[in-house]
Amino acid sequence: MQSGKLSIDPAFVVAPVNRRVFGSFVEHMGRCVYGGIFEPDHPASDDDGFRTDVLALVREQGVTAVRYPGGNFVSGYRWEDGVGPVESRPTRLDPAWRTIESNAFGLNEFVKWTRKADVEPIMAMNLGTRGLQEAIDLLEYANHPQGTALSDARIEHGAKEPHGVRMWCLGNEMDGPWQLGHKTAEEYGRLAAETARAMRQFDADLELVACGSSGRSMPTFGAWEATVLEHAYDVVDYVSAHAYYQLEGDDVAGFLASSVDMDRFIREVVATADHVGAKLSSSKRIDIAFDEWNVWYVRELQSSGMPEDWTPAPRLSEDAYTALDAVVVGSLLITLLRHSDRVTAACQAQLVNTISAIRCEPGGPAWRQTIFHPFALTARHAQGQVLDLRVDAPTLTTAKHGEARVLDAVATVDPDEGRLAVFVVNRHPTEPIAFSTDLRGFGEVSLAQTHLIGGDDLFAVNTADAPDRVTPRPHEDATIDGTTLRAQLPPASWSLFVLQVPR
Repeated sequence: MQSGKLSIDPAFVVAPVNRRVFGSFVEHMGRCVYGGIFEPDHPASDDDGFRTDVLALVREQGVTAVRYPGGNFVSGYRWEDGVGPVESRPTRLDPAWRTIESNAFGLNEFVKWTRKADVEPIMAMNLGTRGLQEAIDLLEYANHPQGTALSDARIEHGAKEPHGVRMWCLGNEMDGPWQLGHKTAEEYGRLAAETARAMRQFDADLELVACGSSGRSMPTFGAWEATVLEHAYDVVDYVSAHAYYQLEGDDVAGFLASSVDMDRFIREVVATADHVGAKLSSSKRIDIAFDEWNVWYVRELQSSGMPEDWTPAPRLSEDAYTALDAVVVGSLLITLLRHSDRVTAACQAQLVNTISAIRCEPGGPAWRQTIFHPFALTARHAQGQVLDLRVDAPTLTTAKHGEARVLDAVATVDPDEGRLAVFVVNRHPTEPIAFSTDLRGFGEVSLAQTHLIGGDDLFAVNTADAPDRVTPRPHEDATIDGTTLRAQLPPASWSLFVLQVPR
């Protein structure tokens, strides 16, 4: 059996765990909003039309922030359509997903929902078909207390208190030819900078996200980030990154190594941003908002195509996630945490029904998909500080991502609670790994909890009829030998070890 070990020392810290890394994403795509978080006729819905069973799962999942309203949808969205009396709101066509948008759910409903879900709202604005004026109008409507036409309109619409949105995305995937209002890097960089400057005249303390490349495989990747940041470096705080992964054919090894690509993506964006900062002689640091990421079987959406007829809230990308998908999601979370010094916000796309951790049926049940579990466990146990550990393990060569260590890991420690969490993935598709780590730097340790996903029946899914077919199970053979943690990691598996350490 192959073996691998970790070197972990509490003295070597990457950064604090930023709770915004456990964000999610709600877009007017498919049934994410209508029939997802919002279904007024459902027996479990409250007086505002929000499904309380979905709300309970969102809280259980540990989601901390939600980006809204898109995504591709936002690049053709008129925010004014979604406020005011519902009976007066216009019905529109949404070309992004070829749907009919009723606008029954908009900004004020979303913010009210976030309050009930206990999550932070993150707003994206339309810099595709619209621009600076509409952006600052939205900001004034949302955040100004009272006494102006727009803020008083919000109050008249039933939202007495300002929404206080702090984080704003300046458009979405503006490098993508599929995007309404697609722009060159020069065009977008100038618009983003102008919009950011204007927004800061209203509130200098906003946190603003410039669009990075919509994928590492984009032909303009790197050059796009450099050009945009040369325009906007001094007036934005983040550059965005988006990445989706899927199993290609039977290449399980390549799929399990997806986080190798994410790791390279992050390092390259950081290098580009720091290069621009050096060129501008700026002491400021740009962070990454990885505000779209997940496993997404895009090829299935592409093969089926968009709906031929314009319909409201059609079923789009309702992927039924496998245990293997859950292992990959867990490994992507490991990568995001490992880069906590620069990835200080992230949003798993999406929240409900559409490429989601939570599924539900109209008038029926809601349930946890397989990918719900690694997210929920990581959000719950990754507390305190991310540690800078070292991995010593064999490598394997994959067709898609080249060489990858069979073992990948991250650890967090919460000194106040005396808890150490070690997250480990075995990327080998067929072989177990004998895993160990010496924890002598933490003093006397004891094993508090263990969780394991994967390792068998990798293509099992959770359904409405069998919602708990794939759930985390205990690590039966995990032991503490003195100060050494040992376990056998099954092939294609994600594991969490929670240890009690001296405070």
